[in-house]
Order: sequence, then structure tokens, then C-alpha cells
Amino acid sequence: MNIDRSHAACLLAAIALVAPLSGHANEMIHVKLTDNSIQLDTNAAKAGHVTFEVTNAADSNTVHEFVVLRTDTDEARLPVQNDQVEESRVRKMGEVEDLGKHSTKRLSLKLAPGRYVLICNRPGHYAMGMHRSFVVAR
Repeated sequence: MNIDRSHAACLLAAIALVAPLSGHANEMIHVKLTDNSIQLDTNAAKAGHVTFEVTNAADSNTVHEFVVLRTDTDEARLPVQNDQVEESRVRKMGEVEDLGKHSTKRLSLKLAPGRYVLICNRPGHYAMGMHRSFVVAR
């Protein structure tokens, strides 16, 4: 029995040392897309795996999308052409497309520390204010 306890104590000590070193979070961010805004339950997350649970909560039958961009550009100053953000001029991390009324989809990404902008890039939606800054910290 002492041998088993000894091995167990060593294993627990090893886990205690390694666990803090992994340091990457698994976070869930709840996103609500309304008729003309993006609402988040938080504007920041820790670096690591981040899952955005995106719900189209619009009162109208508007279809939305949710795009995660990594950029230091101010959220209101992204490059726009033909009523949409030019995604090719910024670093797109991932997106959820064609989100119908009252539907929910998830987007899981591994995000490094930095600044991000979250947008709906359907024609005209960015211009009417469907964008939010988001920060990923160490």
C-alpha cells in the first residue's frame, strides 16, 4: 500500500506542475446577432480554444453571418468595398455563414493573444453597426 500511495503522490505532484504550464483556456463566448448589432457576454477571452455560440436573435427574418478577423485596425475603420468588408485585406480566422432567424451555430477557433474584430459581413450590415472589438489575452 505504501508503494501505491507513493506512486499516487508522485502522479498528483506531476499533474500539479504540468497543469498550470498548459495555460490555454477553453472558453465559450455567447454571441447574439440582433437586427443591427452584435452583443457579447464578454469582450475578451484568454488565449487558446475559444468557442463562439452565435444566435441570430433578429426580430426580422434577416439572415446574418459571424466573421472573426484578427486586426489592429479600429473596428469602425475596416476596408469596405461594395457594401462589405474586404475580408482578403484582413486576416480572417473563421466564420459562421447563413444564420437564419432563431438559429444557433458554434464556431471553435484557437486564438492567439491579440486584437480581433467580430463582424456580420452581409451586404450593408457592417455599415449599420454590426461590428465589435474583441481582445484575446495571454
